[in-house]
Amino acid sequence: NLIPHLAKDYHVIAPDYPGYGASSMPKVDKFDYTFDNISNVIEKLLERKNINRYAVYLMDYGAPVGYRLFAKNPKQVSGFIIQNGNAYEEGLSDFWKPLRAYWKTPSKENADKLRGFLKLEATKWQYLHGVKNPEKISPDNFWHVQYLLDRPGNQEIQLKLFLDYGTNLQRYPHWQKLFRKHQPPALIVWGKNDPIFPERGAHPYKRDLKTVDFNLLDTGHFALEDHGNEIAEKILSFLKRIN
Repeated sequence: NLIPHLAKDYHVIAPDYPGYGASSMPKVDKFDYTFDNISNVIEKLLERKNINRYAVYLMDYGAPVGYRLFAKNPKQVSGFIIQNGNAYEEGLSDFWKPLRAYWKTPSKENADKLRGFLKLEATKWQYLHGVKNPEKISPDNFWHVQYLLDRPGNQEIQLKLFLDYGTNLQRYPHWQKLFRKHQPPALIVWGKNDPIFPERGAHPYKRDLKTVDFNLLDTGHFALEDHGNEIAEKILSFLKRIN
């Protein structure tokens, strides 16, 4: 629902990544599911559309994709809208312990321990945990996501990306250095009750960025689901200020 709000004044591009949404889902032996490769796909999309200046909405997996694009061409990014997406280790909480074990020892045993994250109950939990009024969240969200996760071969894709997520932490110091050097303006609209990317991950941005509109929202991981109109208005105001 965010897209129509922004599309009144801006051209909005919201691509699904390979293996997600309506994009193609090649098997893991046909496409190497890494954040480097996903960011390369998005970079090529922007090139084909002749887009060389844009603001980026970053959330969850979108953060390491967007920051890779920023690292390649910092001057193309007019600003960041950051919603529960990390660039600092302070924000990686207890939730990440089984993933860290997988990064350290990428065995089948450690991979199998993560399959529970891909079940319906875990998907519902992501949408409902930390939300003040869970009845406001449409069940269509988690049923739609779960249908896509349950496609044959998709769990292996998710496990590949769980493993590759560890490479993002290695990039954090470089991204932070680029923040300090290029000083892109940022709007932070962060669900403070998110156990995956908790509030602690939002504050460090203020160390490195001088122009930050900082907002903590009383909600969980998918803040748009119950704060969509509020976030949309903040984004429109932010974009008018930076353009």
